[in-house]
This record gives sequence, C-alpha cells and structure tokens, in this order.
Amino acid sequence: MTGPTDERIAAGTRAAMDALARLVLAEEDVQSLLQRVVDLVGQVMPEGAEASITVLRDQRATTAAFTGDRARQLDETQNGRGYGPCIDAAVGGQAVEITDGRTETRWPGFVAVFLRSGALSSLAVPVPAAHRAAALNVYAPVVGAFTDQHRVALGEFAAYAAVALTNLDALTDARAQAEHLRTAMASRAAIEQAKGILIERHRVTADQAFRLLSEASMRTNRKVRDLAEDLVLTGELAP
Repeated sequence: MTGPTDERIAAGTRAAMDALARLVLAEEDVQSLLQRVVDLVGQVMPEGAEASITVLRDQRATTAAFTGDRARQLDETQNGRGYGPCIDAAVGGQAVEITDGRTETRWPGFVAVFLRSGALSSLAVPVPAAHRAAALNVYAPVVGAFTDQHRVALGEFAAYAAVALTNLDALTDARAQAEHLRTAMASRAAIEQAKGILIERHRVTADQAFRLLSEASMRTNRKVRDLAEDLVLTGELAP
C-alpha cells in the first residue's frame, strides 16, 4: 500500500520527468543537462538532501553537477581517494546505499568525512550511458532517509540521464562530423578554384596545377588548402 508521501514523491517524479522531456538537446551541453537533472532530483528527495553526478572518464572521476556544498565536498573526497559509494555505483553498475553512516564500515576514510559534513545516509545509482560511466548521488542529513519510492525515483532519473547523455553524445558527434565535412568541402572548393587560376595563367593541366600547389606547400611548409585560399584571395602563389 502506498501512502501520501509515496504518492507525493511519485507525482513529483512525474512532473520532473516531464520537465526533462521538454528539454531541447540541441540547446543543451553536457554540463547544463546534468545540472538540470540534479536540480530536479533535489526536488523529489528527502528534505535537506543534496544531489550530484559523478562521471568517470579514462578512470578519472569528476563531479559534473551538484546542488550544494555538501554534495560537492563528498564527491570530491571520493574523486581524490579513488573510492566510495558513488564510484562503486558508477563502476559496478549497482545501487549503493549508506543507511546510517555512524555504523557504516565500508570506506572508513571516506565515512569520517561523510559524518563531519553532516550527512548520515546516502544513495548512489549508476547512470548507464553508452559511452561513459557515471553515478547519480544523493546525500541526506538523517538516518534511513530513503524509501523504496525514493530508490525507484532515483533509478528513473538515472535512466533518463543515461538516454539524454547518449543522445547528446550522438548529437555532438554528428555536429563534429558535419563541421569536418563542411571544412573539407570548403578546402576542396578553394583548391579547385586555385587550380583553375593556375591552369588559366600557366596553360597547364589540372594535375600539373595541383603539382604546383603541392610543390609550393613543401617549400613553404604550409598546407595546400591555405596556399590555395591565399591564391584565390590575392592572386599570388607563394614563391
């Protein structure tokens, strides 16, 4: 049976998911997207809780977004030590919970900092993005802060963040490929125009014109594209 609190959490989660769904990925970068996720997580977690996202790249953990100093400090402590519940969740792909920091025996060095920060419980769930390891983390100032509904809600946020991150990665890759293609086409256009000038000026073939550009490139240690652009703009080929 669910009570009023569970219903409130579920309703808040649905509203937050709707807000995330309205994000236009083309207008977001990774930082702004992750910050939006943790801000919404904070709205449906227990009062006083702070949220963060830990991202691992090349086995190095960083805090990508956070809602308060406690979350930032505890994330950075784990990042510096190389262990802790957030990193375990990101690497192991399983949710990790501290129910009562006063009796927690895992990660003793981290737990001492955890308690000094005012946290007593925490919950970290993996973010299963395609190209990066990450965890969504919540720190609470009370013992046993998280209900089953909180755990379900955080898992839903993590799943959405994973999809959004994967889509954003794909969008970024597509933009990079499009820019590379645009640059390549612009370079080819400049080279073809430069060849045309040389063909007209020296009465040479297209292959001979390109050879003139290539020889100038080797003499000046400049790219053929740059020499071609200069020739088109100035009418002069490097001596």
